[in-house]
Amino acid sequence: MEAILSARELRKTYRRGGSVFSQESDGARFTAVDGVSFEVARGETFAIVGESGCGKTTLARMLLRLIEPDSGQIYFTGENLLAARSEGLRALRRQMQMIFQDPFASLNPRMRVGEIVAEPLAIHEPGLTARKRKNTAVLMLARVGLGADALDRYPHEFSGGQRQRIGIARALILQPKLIVADEPVSALDVSVGAQVLLLLQELQREFSLTYIFISHSLPVVAQIATRIAVMRAGRFLEIGAAEVVLHHPRHDYTRDLLAAVPELPCA
Repeated sequence: MEAILSARELRKTYRRGGSVFSQESDGARFTAVDGVSFEVARGETFAIVGESGCGKTTLARMLLRLIEPDSGQIYFTGENLLAARSEGLRALRRQMQMIFQDPFASLNPRMRVGEIVAEPLAIHEPGLTARKRKNTAVLMLARVGLGADALDRYPHEFSGGQRQRIGIARALILQPKLIVADEPVSALDVSVGAQVLLLLQELQREFSLTYIFISHSLPVVAQIATRIAVMRAGRFLEIGAAEVVLHHPRHDYTRDLLAAVPELPCA
């Protein structure tokens, strides 16, 4: 199967605490992502699962170049993402979008929903008329289950699940090829989160999307993943088909994660 994204030996370190005036050496740095390599096939849902602080979100942000790796390579649709500049980077970025963990913090409270959803069009397609942007936003909001009356309202007027749907509409309006979903249901009630997961699966089929799905929850991952990478302390401990990792894990850490789940749903 064709790889849409390939990451090779990605590394990222940070300074551990201290003030900006501290004289601490490199020994005071910690490694958030430590030599991670993997490929994501077009159309699959590749889940990265691990405990908080294991490096999942740092890795996700590097894949979108929201932060720069210290070393390594990233190829997206065959293009060297880390070497891309100006218009080349802009063209690649419109094909890669992110759904954020917190639907409360990820939406600008001062902007109306119509402006939030249409903002990527204003940035990447400045030649579009305001009317065209608005009409496209209406269509995308409808696809995620929200009516046209949402356009002129503010984020605080919506529930958590509705806000996450707004975030999904914003991510999809440019018709990207790859969506990185960083803990997209962890801030939601279980029943609302289940509805959002179903929506993501429907949208994947409809728009031929590829997902990189970040989560700390094996039950959530079991519902949506085709392949799973288990991450701990900045490294991938094992990668495999979802059914194999969930039911026949190779690593002790994966077995411990599974043992902590009372009853794991079938993949």
